Amino acid sequence: MIIGIPADKEDMNGPVSGSFGRAPYYFVYDDKKESGIFILNTAATAQGGAGVKAAQLLVDQNTDIVISPQLGENAAQVLQASNTKLYQSKEGSLMDNILMLKDGKLGQLMNVHEGYHKH
Repeated sequence: MIIGIPADKEDMNGPVSGSFGRAPYYFVYDDKKESGIFILNTAATAQGGAGVKAAQLLVDQNTDIVISPQLGENAAQVLQASNTKLYQSKEGSLMDNILMLKDGKLGQLMNVHEGYHKH
């Protein structure tokens, strides 16, 4: 499975970003290969629709799962339309959250909001 997580810096031991659409990076982890890469979030500086553009960026990476503290409803719809499962991040590093997911300790993401408009 491929897992996508918003990140503030290119460090798998760093925290999960508090923002999905405006996170500077995404950590994309391949569970089968047990390795991950960081990709630049080209949507972070968008005038509007950053969450939707960021969601599409992760869909294009063939993510099966997204772990995030929150999502806007439009971004959630893009991810759900591609059958991406959404999980609520917990305090801890990117790798901590991946391990918690594997151990069944992350719940479904319920923090879907209207989105932040007029950025």
